[in-house]
Amino acid sequence: MLLAIDIGNTNVVAGIFDGSTLLTHWRLATDPKTTADEYGVLCLSLMARDGRLPAHITGAIISSVVPALTETFESMVETSFGSAPITVSPDMDTGLTLNYSNPKEIGSDRIVNAAAAYEKFHRDLIIVDFGTATTFCAVNRDGEYLGGVIAPGLTISAEALFTRAAKLSKVELARPKTVIGTDTASSIQSGLIFGYAGLVDTLVQRMEREMGRTSYVIATGGLASVIAPEARSIQHLEPFLTLHGLELLYRRARGASLTQWV
Repeated sequence: MLLAIDIGNTNVVAGIFDGSTLLTHWRLATDPKTTADEYGVLCLSLMARDGRLPAHITGAIISSVVPALTETFESMVETSFGSAPITVSPDMDTGLTLNYSNPKEIGSDRIVNAAAAYEKFHRDLIIVDFGTATTFCAVNRDGEYLGGVIAPGLTISAEALFTRAAKLSKVELARPKTVIGTDTASSIQSGLIFGYAGLVDTLVQRMEREMGRTSYVIATGGLASVIAPEARSIQHLEPFLTLHGLELLYRRARGASLTQWV
C-alpha cells in the first residue's frame, strides 16, 4: 500500500492507497513546531484506528509547500514506515510540459493537481484549488502547464475582514438563504460566499479568453464544496485530486502502469 502525504499551509492531508483506490484519509493541522516523532505517533494512531499496520505500507510520496516540514515528514516516514519517501519536485516525470519561467517556483501541489487532472481528462483544463490560497492552473489539451493565478483564500479573506473591522463578528462560512442579507451575519456570509464565487467566475472567464478557448473547470481543496455550487464556471468537483495525483506520480516514478482512478 502507498502512503501519500500532501503538506499544505493549513492542513496536512494523508491517504492510503491500495493500487489506485483511496482506502482512507486523514487531515492533520500544519504546525512547523511539531516533530517527526509527534507526527509519527499521530499517523500510526490513525492507521491503527482504521485497522491498518505500518507493515502494510510499501511506499510513500510527499508533496510539500511548507519547506520547514518537508524534512520532518521525510524523517517521519523513514522512521515509522521503514522506507524513504519520494518527494515531489518539478524535475519529476509528471506527464506535463511545464511552460513556466521558473518551474521551481510552482507549488508542488499545483503540479500534482495538474498532472492528476490531465491524466484523467486529457483536455483543456482549469484546476481551482481552494486552500489557504486559492490557485488556478491552466493546462491545455497537449499537456502543457501554462501557468495560473494565486488569490487570497476564502478563510484568509474572512479572517482579514474580522480582524480589521471591529464591529464585525466571525460567521460560519456557509451559504446564506438570500444574496441580500437581513442581518449582519447573513450579509457577511453573502459577501464571502457569493463574492468569492464571482471572483472564481471572473478569473476563469479571463483565463479562457487568454487561452482562446473554453476549458473544463475542476474544483478541489478543503473549501471547494462551499464555493463550487455557487460558481457557474465550475463543472466538476474532485475532493481528493491532490492525493490521487500523488498516487499517479508515485507510479510514474516507479515505472508502473498508469491505471486511472474512477
